[in-house]
Amino acid sequence: MAAKIRQKKLDAIAAAAMPVGQTIIAQFKNAEGETTGPPLNLPANATPEQLELLINQLLNQAEDPLPYSFTVNEDEIKTDLWVDRKDKSTEDTLTIIYQPQAIFRVRAVSRCSSTLSGHTEAILSCSFSPDGSHLATGSGDCTVRVWDLNTETPRHTLKGHTGWVLNISWSPDGLQLASGSMDNTVRLWNPKTGQQMGDGLKGHTKWITSLAWEPFHLNSKCSRLASSSKDHTVRVWDTSMRKMSFCIAQHTAAVTCVKWGGEGLIYTASQDKSIKVWNSSGMLIKTLVGHGHWVNTLALSTDFVLRTGPFDHTGKKLPEQEAKEMALKRYRDFKGTQPERLVSGSDDFTLFFWEPETSKKPVMRMTGHQKLVNHVAFSPDGRYIASASFDNHVKLWDGKSGKFIGNLRGHVGAVYQVSWSSDSRMLISASKDSTLKIWDLKKMKIKMDLPGHLDEVFAVDWSPGGDKVASGGKDKQLKIWRH
Repeated sequence: MAAKIRQKKLDAIAAAAMPVGQTIIAQFKNAEGETTGPPLNLPANATPEQLELLINQLLNQAEDPLPYSFTVNEDEIKTDLWVDRKDKSTEDTLTIIYQPQAIFRVRAVSRCSSTLSGHTEAILSCSFSPDGSHLATGSGDCTVRVWDLNTETPRHTLKGHTGWVLNISWSPDGLQLASGSMDNTVRLWNPKTGQQMGDGLKGHTKWITSLAWEPFHLNSKCSRLASSSKDHTVRVWDTSMRKMSFCIAQHTAAVTCVKWGGEGLIYTASQDKSIKVWNSSGMLIKTLVGHGHWVNTLALSTDFVLRTGPFDHTGKKLPEQEAKEMALKRYRDFKGTQPERLVSGSDDFTLFFWEPETSKKPVMRMTGHQKLVNHVAFSPDGRYIASASFDNHVKLWDGKSGKFIGNLRGHVGAVYQVSWSSDSRMLISASKDSTLKIWDLKKMKIKMDLPGHLDEVFAVDWSPGGDKVASGGKDKQLKIWRH
């Protein structure tokens, strides 16, 4: 506490020390490093609001201004240019990096609008469909359930598995739902009718740990699905023929996570401490080595744009070809000239930050957690990474460089999962302490505490539209939260 007070005093002295009428020469640059407009002579205490007016003028969009955030030497400008800069020099030209923020604002969910029972065992996964119109949950009672979000009632119960349903995944077009189970099979379902599509996809000799569909802009038929398993293999299935296309078997221990990236690369993380990168026909391209223990989780900077694919806030249904073009355009706009970024979290308490397209060396080793890292997620705009750990903390990192930003403290039990709001301004976390917490990332504090579950919360998902959150856990109940 004393340190905080001392820091406040120092800040006050620094702010007070600004000479009257002090100006600085500043140059705006975008995130790619291209300059915008000429160098400008600005008051040394210009606020973010004033900088926003200025940049909208420079980009000729004063009629329809967009929100931006500004950083100088990696310090985000929150109050004004003088207070937030560590280096107070006025001699050199300042480079102000501006980055667009989401135009829309997601409101924090604040109440539980319904508690839905139906599952007879713990809920292990919950996921909204890519367009946000459906919700599915997988449970230890061997069933998958699809819920109607308009009336918030059960819609279909999908029976067929003979073991716990460990994970579920919607196809990018939202027309198929895949589930992986303890019974070693992957099953495909039609969420509209609740019928199983053909028989289970058999081949794995142990349970399924993770599922990933090929992104929509690479395969608009949505006919390829990768499943990873405890049996050390990853199998890629042709879902229209219900046959295995190929099997990847080079890991020497259980594969914990599989991701299918926007460039067609398949990333697999394993308990053999390595991450392997494959092309979409199953050839090994790179092995990423660095972790000292099991790798538990992977996240791609493009996860959100790949998840939502051809769907946006308008909710229009496009013909397949147009939808494919739109998904590709959204992906290209998001990615720009940067390579796809990957973050891995491990039992060795660390995360590694990779750019697998360019190098097999890690860009950054991200340390700080005191216990194993269970889940990691990129924000939808790719600017932040959140990691959840068994040390009760959520940590926030810079999504471009991997630098540590701050701790989100408040949970009193292990944090199992995190999920971002679609405007990247908020984060929700699910914990063993039976609560969900929404974090305000500007203040790095709890924005909303959502108690209500009677036991550990295993799964949480924020809908792509941002209007609903779903959570499930050990108390067998699905809760839907709204504003």
